[in-house]
Amino acid sequence: MTLSTFEARQVAWQMIQAALAAVDPAAAVKNYFNRQPELISQIKSTSGRIIVVGAGKASASMTAAVTEIFGDKIAAGLVIVKYGYTTTPSTLRIVEAGHPVPDEAGLLAAQEIARLLRDATEEDTVLCLISGGGSALLTLPAEPLTLDDLQATTEALLAAGVTINGVNTIRKHLSAVKGGQLARLAAPATVYALILSDVVGDPLEVIASGPTVPDPTTFADAWAIIEQFQLQAALPAAVIERLQAGRAGMLPDTPKPGDPLFERVHNVIIGNNRLAASAAVKAAEAAGFAGQVLTTFMEGEAREVGRVVAALAKGLARDESLMTRPACLVVGGETTVTLRGKGRGGRNQEMALAAALALAGWPNLLITCFGTDGSDGPTDAAGAFADGQTVARAQAAGLAPVEYLSHNDSYNFFAALDDLIITGPTNTNVNDLTFILVW
Repeated sequence: MTLSTFEARQVAWQMIQAALAAVDPAAAVKNYFNRQPELISQIKSTSGRIIVVGAGKASASMTAAVTEIFGDKIAAGLVIVKYGYTTTPSTLRIVEAGHPVPDEAGLLAAQEIARLLRDATEEDTVLCLISGGGSALLTLPAEPLTLDDLQATTEALLAAGVTINGVNTIRKHLSAVKGGQLARLAAPATVYALILSDVVGDPLEVIASGPTVPDPTTFADAWAIIEQFQLQAALPAAVIERLQAGRAGMLPDTPKPGDPLFERVHNVIIGNNRLAASAAVKAAEAAGFAGQVLTTFMEGEAREVGRVVAALAKGLARDESLMTRPACLVVGGETTVTLRGKGRGGRNQEMALAAALALAGWPNLLITCFGTDGSDGPTDAAGAFADGQTVARAQAAGLAPVEYLSHNDSYNFFAALDDLIITGPTNTNVNDLTFILVW
């Protein structure tokens, strides 16, 4: 097959669209309930109320599906989404709030959700709609912490490159709703938590900081992360005091596995990175490529993973794989970025820039790195394209790729080349995907 880079990008766009369609939140909710119509009848026939709560970038679309299924039977509800992620008008209240750093809008909405759940009875059913971004959006500080404390903590953790698992371990121990504590508020109601996973490996206790899931982590685990990244001086004094008090056994920990409060809680994964990656491979195969999902467990420093991705592309180009060209590898997961400069970018854009540097001069290959939520870091881009000519085109335009990488300024680098991937809010979130196309 003879392809131009432009044609390869068209294939990549087809793969992006297929991946996003496979994890459409509304469709995922409907698929879950359509597979078990008896559950719909059971919930509708209950003598109690249906209460809908949730948080995450995909939760508005999930809410639309739930209201379509249960209609007027829903007595009350409130869902928190990221700014700009409200999909369509809803009969239930949808509040937009800050992400990745929580804000007052999220705090007030979380307080209202807590009030709704405290009134739940044994006859009631709570439908909890959870998706990526829920950790920041569902923010209710444990007393006496404040929103300012959580904002400063979130910023420090992100800047230090702490993994999402580590960030959420700490968040759970600073919260009144995370780490199973939302389920505690809802007890004794029956809870169905429908979860769209944005965490590598789909660990229930990590996704959105596991508000309806037993928490296996402890105050000691949270403090170990603080020490590992030497964050003692970077965090508010009240946060340090709480974590140390909890580690010393002076505060109750989050509810653990085996706690009776979870006997009436049902946590279900309705969509994840694997579904999106598999759909992308099918789209590549439809375009004439041999395709394979290599892994959905990609983690690590974005620029280092970018070099690994480049190495995989070189291997395919040199026929080191059993796959015949044209070939496509799909890699899923989520990387992190340690901030070294004051530029603008995101983990996928930084990964693409590192890959471009490693692939300079190599023909007939394309790397596509993007976040399925449509928002890569604090930018309006989902990610970026990189190929063997990216560096040459940049240098011809007077850009120094190494300097942009050193300043964490991948957004401005790719914007100058018109190589950003702009999808707008996708209203879903199942981690990141990287496509390696070689022909």
